[in-house]
Amino acid sequence: MLRRTLLAVAAASALGTSAFAQGAQFGTATEAKAMLEKAIAAVKADKAKALAAFSAGTDGFKDRDLYPFCANASDGVMTAHPVAALRGTKLQEIKDKAGKSFGEEMYKTGSKEGTISEVAYMWTRPGSDAPVQKVSYVTKVADQICGVGYYK
Repeated sequence: MLRRTLLAVAAASALGTSAFAQGAQFGTATEAKAMLEKAIAAVKADKAKALAAFSAGTDGFKDRDLYPFCANASDGVMTAHPVAALRGTKLQEIKDKAGKSFGEEMYKTGSKEGTISEVAYMWTRPGSDAPVQKVSYVTKVADQICGVGYYK
């Protein structure tokens, strides 16, 4: 009986350590939502400064694989993203690796201020070529649709 208990404790400890290591390497859903809340406050305080910080990954707006992005609510043109090539493109035209128009879904579901929506899609994690499931929290803040995503 004691041996089974010790084995169970050892197994739980190993699983907990593994989960902790993974959580430390990549951002979590909770951390993504917290970063979005911080991004919302930043846009409300000073939109130009916030969008510049989002694109540059400064002021605490880059944490492992977490970062905010924004697009104009009026036309969907990306105004902030750490990947410079995406800035200036239309959110509605972005598709995932499986062909899903997740950018269009973000544009539609993220158009209501005060409501945070979730959009799931397949995307490559930085440093990898294989697409994995990603979920982004999106919402409207002022004249922007902003989001932060995490990889599952």
